[in-house]
Amino acid sequence: MKPVKVGICGLGTVGSGTFNVLKRNAEEIARRAGRGIEVAQIAQRRPNPQCDTGSTPITAEVLAVADNPEIDVVVELIGGYTLARELVLRAIANGKHVVTANKALIAVHGNEIFAKAREQGVIVAFEASVAGGIPVIKALREGLAANRINWVAGIINGTGNFILSEMREKGRTFPDVLAEAQALGYAEADPTFDVEGIDAAHKLTILASIAFGIPLQFDKAYTEGITRLTTADVGYAEALGYRIKHLGVARSTDQGIELRVHPTLIPADRLIANVNGVMNAVMVNGDAVGSTLFYGAGAGQEPTASAVVADLVDVVRAMTSDPENRVPHLAFQPDALSDHPVLSIEACESAYYLRIQAKDHPGVLAQVASILSARGINIESIMQKEAEEQDGLVPMILLTHRVTERHMVEAITALEALDDVVGDVVRIRVEHLN
Repeated sequence: MKPVKVGICGLGTVGSGTFNVLKRNAEEIARRAGRGIEVAQIAQRRPNPQCDTGSTPITAEVLAVADNPEIDVVVELIGGYTLARELVLRAIANGKHVVTANKALIAVHGNEIFAKAREQGVIVAFEASVAGGIPVIKALREGLAANRINWVAGIINGTGNFILSEMREKGRTFPDVLAEAQALGYAEADPTFDVEGIDAAHKLTILASIAFGIPLQFDKAYTEGITRLTTADVGYAEALGYRIKHLGVARSTDQGIELRVHPTLIPADRLIANVNGVMNAVMVNGDAVGSTLFYGAGAGQEPTASAVVADLVDVVRAMTSDPENRVPHLAFQPDALSDHPVLSIEACESAYYLRIQAKDHPGVLAQVASILSARGINIESIMQKEAEEQDGLVPMILLTHRVTERHMVEAITALEALDDVVGDVVRIRVEHLN
């Protein structure tokens, strides 16, 4: 059978990995797909010494690949929003299938892209956009199709997880570990997307849409970074039996969908709390299956290439099928997507870790307890440390039961107004993931 011709746009880390895996495992891939997959054109700005492209035609014009009548599938690996969107929409308009690893593109422009793809009867595959080599999209969209998904929680940014792992294991400060992450290539020169939760929010937006059958709504995702975390809080959490992780949480409630990324205390005996370094993990809780955990490399040349090539195999298998009978992009049929709203962070509910710096005066704890009680916030546990030598302040660490963010914000405002409370109250959400 005639091989499927692929155009790879972008020959950076993932692009070169994809080319190399296709070349190295060509026979095995053809056996799985039912026909050969041939890289017929590459768009690249500069040569990549990690990739021997041989006689494969190369162009510097990325849109030329989308316009090449010989190409059946365009693989978009250039990243970003603008040119990538233009490339993907051009390829779709020309009747070509698309494979992409671009989580930002899908999270922000996915609704438009999928609508155009349906009009043209082509496939847009995006497994590599979330959690690198972990096939969590396929599992959530197909393997768990029998379930009503209750919640999804994930460590889906390796850079942030590396930083928090180093802070916990070695007592290092955030700036110190960030500098090492940049030197190792885990973090970009501008690490904002990683450490402020934007990258994770892109991925969580995609997972939530597939889990709950809602349109992609990245603009409604709440993001909070890890830049203000201290080794003290990491240590106090450990003493209380918790680990701090930069967690993405998507939960379905009667009121709406929670969609949030933030530092989170997780009980240390949970499997996901023990995911360290640059590894990723996603927990999915369904009404029939219970909780499942997907773990593996969330980035990297060949782990991500593994997902790209798996998508290519799926596309080749489905190319000749009736478009109406293919697996929907967001798991649910397009006309059956839900309008269940995404909640504001103020309406979301979780337990909380609070650290209060108080003057060493009698009655402060009673004042704190009174403020929390007046707002219906129950205290689960309290840890009070000795007064710190340098300033004489007493750190008070509290764990609360679950409460809405709105009530907790009101309580913190009242706490910070107390004469005996110094500085800001540190607040970190707590998820038990039962």
